[in-house]
Amino acid sequence: MAVTAQMVKELREKTGAGMMDCKKALTETDGDLEKAAEFLREKGMAKAAKKADRVAAEGSTHIVSEGNTAVIIEVNSETDFVAKNDEFKTLLDDLANHLLKFKPATLEEAMEQKLHGEGDTLEYYIKSAIAKIGEKLSLRRFEIIEKDDNAAFGKYLHMGGRIGVLALLEGTDDEQVAKDVAMHVAAVNPRYISREDVPEEEVNKEREMLKQQALNEGKPENIVEKMVEGRLRKFFEEICLLEQEFVKDPDQTVKKYVESKGATVKQYVRYEVGEGMEKREDNFVDEVMNQVNN
Repeated sequence: MAVTAQMVKELREKTGAGMMDCKKALTETDGDLEKAAEFLREKGMAKAAKKADRVAAEGSTHIVSEGNTAVIIEVNSETDFVAKNDEFKTLLDDLANHLLKFKPATLEEAMEQKLHGEGDTLEYYIKSAIAKIGEKLSLRRFEIIEKDDNAAFGKYLHMGGRIGVLALLEGTDDEQVAKDVAMHVAAVNPRYISREDVPEEEVNKEREMLKQQALNEGKPENIVEKMVEGRLRKFFEEICLLEQEFVKDPDQTVKKYVESKGATVKQYVRYEVGEGMEKREDNFVDEVMNQVNN
């Protein structure tokens, strides 16, 4: 059967595959549109499998919320170039909205769920996107947060999603206040909300180290304890959100700012793309050429 331009056009619209791939698929399946689409899907899955061991440490964070539920996700790609394209952004939105609605408890559970409750699984959907986009893609992590009516989500994406923060403040429904806190978390990256959250073992270890430092400086033992407590306060200011100078108003701490709004910080999640992952050392030219060659 002769393959016409109109048939190729229909298959491209249906699958998003390249023109030559569509023409080949239609030729292989005697012009059967459904069989040709399946042929392309199978071919794409094989291509996706070949990319499984490649490093994907770029990508983006994304946040969506509806009512009293919000979710923050990180999806990785191999290059920053791909993370900025529209197909990748659609992937982010589809995955985040699915997680928001179906609330899987784990990544493994999420990957086995059917996207939006019907059709292909999330795992298959991501593999299909790999075949179409031409890079390894992965849903690395997500966190779903629930709130009550007298609370607010603070959502902030920095550098187009390079850093994403989802904060939960109770005692206020002012989303701008919550966003201010999320922006602070993005900028300063605290490890804990308050000093009460710091494990005792970590505090004791820091205290011993500070004590040894003071003794090594030749300070008299009778003033070492006071010095250590003073330096320990500085330690808490560095790692605890509420102890830190508020980035939008350094004359007050985050705790004072939040309290002035009648609120408390209940929780926050901060994702930075690729943190803790091995990264490729590509330059921009290589990145573009990788796109051209895939």
